[in-house]
Formats: sequence, structure tokens, C-alpha cells
Amino acid sequence: MNQTRETQSTQALPPRPRNLFPVWLAAALAVLWLIVRDLEISFETLVYGVADMGEYFSRYRQPDFSDLSRYLVLMSTTLATALWGTVFALVVAFFLAPLAARNLAPHPLVYRAGRELLNFMRAMPDLLLALIFVAALGLGPLPGALALGVHTAGFLGKFFAESLERVDQGVYEGVASTGANFPQLVMYAGWPSILREALGFTLYILDRNVRMASVLGLVGAGGIGLALHDTVRMFDYDKSAALILVILATILIIDYASAWLRRKLG
Repeated sequence: MNQTRETQSTQALPPRPRNLFPVWLAAALAVLWLIVRDLEISFETLVYGVADMGEYFSRYRQPDFSDLSRYLVLMSTTLATALWGTVFALVVAFFLAPLAARNLAPHPLVYRAGRELLNFMRAMPDLLLALIFVAALGLGPLPGALALGVHTAGFLGKFFAESLERVDQGVYEGVASTGANFPQLVMYAGWPSILREALGFTLYILDRNVRMASVLGLVGAGGIGLALHDTVRMFDYDKSAALILVILATILIIDYASAWLRRKLG
């Protein structure tokens, strides 16, 4: 009897899984070949390019921090641009997200209009918006803050709207049963349910905007990016290296600080 049971259990074992590594390797090589063919990549050019890049980066070996106080002031301007751009995006997303949430929008047309407006803001690149605002308002941090705010409001609004849609419907029904209107439903059922998630998204956008604020300075939006553009254009590589190190140090500090704050919130 025991031998019969052992035989049945042995026969019931699943078959040995197939080794799909050759299949995945062949697929990866096929994709790599398509990339090389479509992009017309020349490995000989890449080899020479590596040497040229090494020679170019060697020009940044001696950072010049003689004007460090000015660099820090410019970096503070860049941080202010990123901060106020994030605040602008948060305010816009706060009002648009409930209208773009399917389970909260008062009418399907309102929902569709809110979604398309958020899509439009996400589709407009930061650099293009910065160029438009610089042409309209002149040089300075204000065009950069507006460009960051408009673009990232589309992302924050989408994140918030999808979070509001994931809230349990019973929470909305419980508040609605008290006779709450649309604003009260949003304020007492929607936002309290996603507050921690919304704070995490906002910190991510702030982290991202600090990086982009430095880039927007290249098109005249002020801050440390504009100074970096001027030094690179004048082939002043020592000062360019110092500016790059200041930007990197600031981004690392903000990255660690935001990660610490996310852990506290989580």
C-alpha cells in the first residue's frame, strides 16, 4: 500500500520546466541587431567617440570655486524656481484632479475636459514652455517656474485623479449619505484618503523640478543653469566644473532628504 502511494506521488510530480534561456538570448540579440540596423550605429565611430569624450571631460579636471558665494546664490534661485513651480503645479492639480476622477466628476463632459487638459499640460515639454514664457515675460526665474508648474501640473493631476479613483466607493457613499455636496465630498472623503500618497507624489515632482530648473536656465530662465550655459559657451571649463559640482551636490542632498521624508511618511 505504501509503495503504491509513493508511486502515485512520484507520477504526480510536474514536468521539469523548459530551459528558455536560449530563446530569450536569441530574442535579445535580434532586438539588438534591429537597434544597430535602424539607428545605423557604427562601432568604429563609437570607439573613436569614447576617446574624444575622454579628452573633452579631461578639461573639467580643475574646478574653480573662487566665486562659490555667487554660485550658491544662483543655486538658491534655481531651488526657488523649482519650489514655486511645484507649488503652482500642486495648486492646479488640487482643483483639477477631482474633476478628472471618473467616480467624482459631476458630469462625463467635465471628466473628459479635465482629463484632456491634464494630457495637454503633460504633452507640452518644459523647454518649449520656458521658451514661450521667456519670450512673453523676459529673462528670469518666473518663466522657469511657470514652465515647470504647467508641465508638472499635468503629471500631479493625473496621479491624484487616479488615486482618487482607487478610493473605496463606500467611503464616498458614507460621506454622501450625510448630504455632502461635491466640494465636501472631495474634502472630507477624497483628499484625506490619499493624503500620504499625494505627499509622496509631490515630493517626487519637487525632486524632478530641481533637476529641470537647472536645465531651463540654459534657455534664459535664470538660476545656475544660465551661468553654466555662459561658462560653457566661453570655454571656461574650470568654472563650468565648479557649477556642475554645486548642482550635483544640491541634487544629492535633496534626493537623500526626500527619501528620508518618504520613509517617515510611509
